[in-house]
Amino acid sequence: MSLHSGARVARRTLLGAVGVGAVAGLAGLPSLASADTPPAKPTDALRQRWFDQLTGGTDLDPTDPDIAVAVRRIERAATSALSTLDTSADRTALWADLASPTASHDVTANFSRIAQIANSWATVGTAHHADQTVADAILGALDWMSDNRYSPALARYDNDWDWEIGAPTQLNNTMVLLYDVLGTERLARLTGAVDFYTPDPNLWRVDRQIATGANRVWIATVVAIRAVLDGDTDALLRVRDALSDVEGGGANSIFAYADGGNGTGEGFYADGSYLQHWKHPYNGGYGKELLNTLSKLLHLIGNSDWQVTDPDAGNVYAWVDNAFDPLLIRGDVVQSVCGREIARPSKQGHVPAQTVIEATLRLAPAAPADTATHLTALAKRWITEDTYRDFLTVTDISSLVAARSVLASAVTADPRPVRHKQYPQMDKAVHRRPTFSYSVSAYSSRIYDYESIQRENLHGWHLSDGMVLLYTDDLGHYSGDYWPTVDPYRLAGITVDSTRLADSAEQRTVSAADWVGGAVVPRHTLAGYGMDLRGVGSTLRAYKSWFFVDDAIVCVGSGITGGAATVETIVENRKLTDPAVQFTVDGAAHGGTGTLARVSWCHLAGTGGYVFPDRPTLHALREQRTHTWREINLKYGTDTPVTRTYQTLWQDHGVAPTAGCYRYVQLPMASAATTARWASTPPVEVTASTDTVHAVRGPGLLAANFFAAGRTGLLTADGACSAVLVRRGSGSTLAVADPTQLRGTVTVELDGARRLVSAADGVQVTARPGGVRVVVDTTARTPGATATVEFEEG
Repeated sequence: MSLHSGARVARRTLLGAVGVGAVAGLAGLPSLASADTPPAKPTDALRQRWFDQLTGGTDLDPTDPDIAVAVRRIERAATSALSTLDTSADRTALWADLASPTASHDVTANFSRIAQIANSWATVGTAHHADQTVADAILGALDWMSDNRYSPALARYDNDWDWEIGAPTQLNNTMVLLYDVLGTERLARLTGAVDFYTPDPNLWRVDRQIATGANRVWIATVVAIRAVLDGDTDALLRVRDALSDVEGGGANSIFAYADGGNGTGEGFYADGSYLQHWKHPYNGGYGKELLNTLSKLLHLIGNSDWQVTDPDAGNVYAWVDNAFDPLLIRGDVVQSVCGREIARPSKQGHVPAQTVIEATLRLAPAAPADTATHLTALAKRWITEDTYRDFLTVTDISSLVAARSVLASAVTADPRPVRHKQYPQMDKAVHRRPTFSYSVSAYSSRIYDYESIQRENLHGWHLSDGMVLLYTDDLGHYSGDYWPTVDPYRLAGITVDSTRLADSAEQRTVSAADWVGGAVVPRHTLAGYGMDLRGVGSTLRAYKSWFFVDDAIVCVGSGITGGAATVETIVENRKLTDPAVQFTVDGAAHGGTGTLARVSWCHLAGTGGYVFPDRPTLHALREQRTHTWREINLKYGTDTPVTRTYQTLWQDHGVAPTAGCYRYVQLPMASAATTARWASTPPVEVTASTDTVHAVRGPGLLAANFFAAGRTGLLTADGACSAVLVRRGSGSTLAVADPTQLRGTVTVELDGARRLVSAADGVQVTARPGGVRVVVDTTARTPGATATVEFEEG
């Protein structure tokens, strides 16, 4: 029995203008639609859910302006695919640009185009809806793929992901969309191919490895949709259990946090980090895809005989809050957690955030009431604060309908966060303020430097060498062809050996250093963060710190040694929306290029100010840079040259320095006048910048990164740690962390008479002559996390 209007195959009397030519060009094809309808199955209701998720359902109103826009977008994609589809009897490929018999990506891409046509055929209101000729073109294409590219009788090649995830995902969707016209023989043949390549929701790759993280969810979803099509209820039970890794004793459960050290360590951590491919930070890549695909799968099997019962499943909602919200900045996702996807032109322009929003919209309806309200408030803020890319004009129809419901709801949008968040398990930090956001990307002995596989992200060498990303009112800064045009040796924030490296050199490399991380004062935007930098493929070493003091970031570097060529610290490298934007040096307008001697402060209009207490010599360069995406991505890049203008500012430490250093204050979004005042009367000053300790002091603030045992101001540390002391009135807070994640205890002595008010678990406070001794048991909390103590002074 038909479950959706797509089952009716009848030539439309009137075709929309966009689709007429494409469909007319297919005239004369023999009908391949089968008259035999598959018998009813216990999974038919689930198939209907997936169909509705793909198309928006059968009760769409094509006259609704928003829906009409989405329908036309689906229609245009199908028309484009149909216009170049080869339907000849002796064809050797479906599309000339996807004809490779050795590149597995072309297998996925072929099925993706077929699915685009199928989606238009099944969606109410398109020119292709329920059109007999279009259906025959789709079925013919499926048969060709079965005969020539995707069948148990054919050899696989290239990338397992395409055979087991990419291609069958698109094929499954097409079979759901055209289910009633496939015929039993074709359905069995195609689902048999899917089952051949992806038979087990726990395993993948030709050598049947345990699937982890996003790959496990993708594999499980492929098996689930195949099972729905076949009525295979046993397979659906295995899918449910695979999400919790029942067969593996939960070692690779999707829902459990990876902090326990089970399995490969891939997945979400309690601090919000997400790792994939062993040690790569990937919230904005694989993490978002896991959330997206899992939200679809949970919707598919929810409230059914195969629904998830794992008590850890509620962690999914916590991921939205902890793993994604701090990293979603006005429609963009912090680029340092997007992995090699930053090198794909299709993933720029706030595309990753769209995926997170869509997933959250799917999760909210089934969440507990309070959680659903909170998710709705988050989605409302994310959608409305992105003025660069309108979510409603780019999302799928189902998410469009859900988003409009959210926007029309009485729920108030969640306020934009003002917070400092560190991710110790992936060596990243993000600082959120009312007018800007700022992130730091590092790596250590625990985390890889960058990923460059599948011929992608070829120039990612220095993405974790202290790169800072500044998010301002220019919401498209890291979109608009930023990554192919920015100088990869002069990323903002890094200290770098300028020796030229080969494509993909040193990718998937851990550092020899353990010291990466910092301490955060709760309920404030005050923190210390730092790293012991070991240069990629270089003898370069540097101690680097960032002290976050609300709207200022104090940057300190010392012990800069080694390297084979000139070593530089990059203060700024900004893509300019206006090539003539004002650059000011010590109060005077400057052209943006040249050597700047004894600089006290600089200001870049629309970006902010920079203060240099040591009055160093700096170098500035304003340049137009022309490059192609192909230079950084051989797989998905394009050869069209793109040109962007950049303002760069850096300090030159010379060739193979022996004791290089730097000190500067970054004031994002500050005016030139505010920057000048900071330079003349600095409210925060650097009090230590040795190879042992970096420290800053301001009104009621002392923050220090100890790279070894030492003393600064009121603080004495017995070894490596980060400590921040804040005084407010008669009270004070001490925050302490172990960035090495190796010390069992950390001891910090604090001068001055103090009375203990409260201490975190695992913290002991004892009096000593002239002050107090604080001993932190670092094993009492997650690795790298901050412990706090509250005092009354006097």
